[in-house]
Amino acid sequence: MTEQQIRFDDGASYERTTGVWSKLAGNVFLDWLEPQSGLRWVDVGCGNGAFTELIFNRFAPTEVHGIDPSEAQLDFARTRPGARTAKFQLGDAMALPFSDDSFDVAVMALAIYFVPDPAKGVAEMARVVRPGGIVATYVWDVFGGGFPPEPIHAEMRALGLAPLRPPRSDVSRMEALWDLWTGANLDAVETREIAVQRTFADFDDFWTTSMLGASIGPTVAAMASGDVERLKTRVGARLPADAAGRITYGARANAIKGRVPS
Repeated sequence: MTEQQIRFDDGASYERTTGVWSKLAGNVFLDWLEPQSGLRWVDVGCGNGAFTELIFNRFAPTEVHGIDPSEAQLDFARTRPGARTAKFQLGDAMALPFSDDSFDVAVMALAIYFVPDPAKGVAEMARVVRPGGIVATYVWDVFGGGFPPEPIHAEMRALGLAPLRPPRSDVSRMEALWDLWTGANLDAVETREIAVQRTFADFDDFWTTSMLGASIGPTVAAMASGDVERLKTRVGARLPADAAGRITYGARANAIKGRVPS
């Protein structure tokens, strides 16, 4: 039997799940980067363009390229009014289709743990950025409990189920990111944690939205209805609602940045 993997083939569903979380963490991440306006950016693993649009909205870049291996995600990205001048194309993070020193900033938003060889991906970002330019990423802290689906994942594990997680989740640890950035000989390397919260109208809103997630939906869809109800009950107990019925909980990402040596 082929092992099930996380797939991103629906940009609209991604927008309701990861896209919202990405923007919440992405704004904090961009505040921390403090880039100038008018720079040339490459967004590696851009997905459906959620983070790409933040770049345009906040920093008036002269040029932005978005690279992703999913044509379905790129199709959605191209519909974003806030990223209409971005150049989106299919591509491999480990073999970026650009010459050396093409950009001022290279970023990966929630993507590095999907790169089969993360070190090669970081080296490629460093290669296409000019001397003195920025190479940075933020990624959910999967093993530290920061992954947005963690409330459901935890109860799945308690029931003996194996929820899907990114294939290179090991690089979501801060020490692993540090090793990648210093191993790429980047200068002025800094790290920080990014904590964000999201509120859902009620438990049904939370549950319905979560089922669109690529790390949860396929597993739950294969469960017997009685087991699904058991899982929902356990998750509901883990995430109590406020007086208005709303569900609020947090996620946490690890972020790192460095500069290409001058």
